[in-house]
Amino acid sequence: MLLWLFRGIFIIVIVSVLVVSAASTQLTAAENSTSWWSVVISGMGLIVFFLLLDVVTPKRKLTALAGVFFGLLVGMLISAVFAKAVDMIGETYNIQLVDTAKVAIKWMMGICICYFTITIVMRTKDDFRFVVPYVEFAKQTKGSRPLVLDTSAIVDGRIADLCESRLFDAPVVVPRFVLNELQLIADSADKLKRNRGRRGLDVLKKMQASTVVDVEIDESTAAEIEEAKGVDQKLLLFTKIHNGRLATTDYNLTKVAQVRGVDVVNINDLANSLKVVALPGETMTMMKIPLNSQSNML
Repeated sequence: MLLWLFRGIFIIVIVSVLVVSAASTQLTAAENSTSWWSVVISGMGLIVFFLLLDVVTPKRKLTALAGVFFGLLVGMLISAVFAKAVDMIGETYNIQLVDTAKVAIKWMMGICICYFTITIVMRTKDDFRFVVPYVEFAKQTKGSRPLVLDTSAIVDGRIADLCESRLFDAPVVVPRFVLNELQLIADSADKLKRNRGRRGLDVLKKMQASTVVDVEIDESTAAEIEEAKGVDQKLLLFTKIHNGRLATTDYNLTKVAQVRGVDVVNINDLANSLKVVALPGETMTMMKIPLNSQSNML
């Protein structure tokens, strides 16, 4: 509602400026009819173009807009330099061109350069974030680095208790493709896999209902993640792009993540590190469980 109110204010302001400008005595003069029509057509065209651009692209990101702005700025600076080069080439080789031809060449060259710089920025914005316009404005979350869960960690279930204990003071992120894999396991014809998948969904639902754990289902995926083959490769790319830590119980995935420079938290290694250490000479109390109790536990 607030966005549509802002759009209404924008239309009122721009139309008011257009009407005031078109009604000026200088433009309404008979000899300036071309200028009057230029102002009116330009104003209406800009209103329609930017409103359509606003409505058609609802999911634009600040990083993408910053990248486009930075690419456009660099392209304009390079175009200004090359425009001087065009004049210098014409004077050096005595190429006689009318002013209209020079302006057309400069405009086309500038548009091409701006297009090229913007495409370069959009393709490399995830790799070179140290440039000032690439500063990311992330939402305020608990902790600095998110904890990305894979299917094995969710199905295992211990991650829910670990997060409840506030051991991980960070937001928990579950990518969409992990949730899809969990659903496929829950729909499996194999009874064991089906039970594991349903248990994972129950664990995830429990974590979402918790007031301590901040769980987010990430719907956005970059093009390079979509092109990756296999959920494990997508997980590694997703974790690396979002500067997070991967939580898993998969031994092989842990080793691959370490080789590729991705921070990983293996739940099994964490459980082993929490075992009680008994020193030589310490007394230990052993509890004897009756046979009937053992059978009931089994």
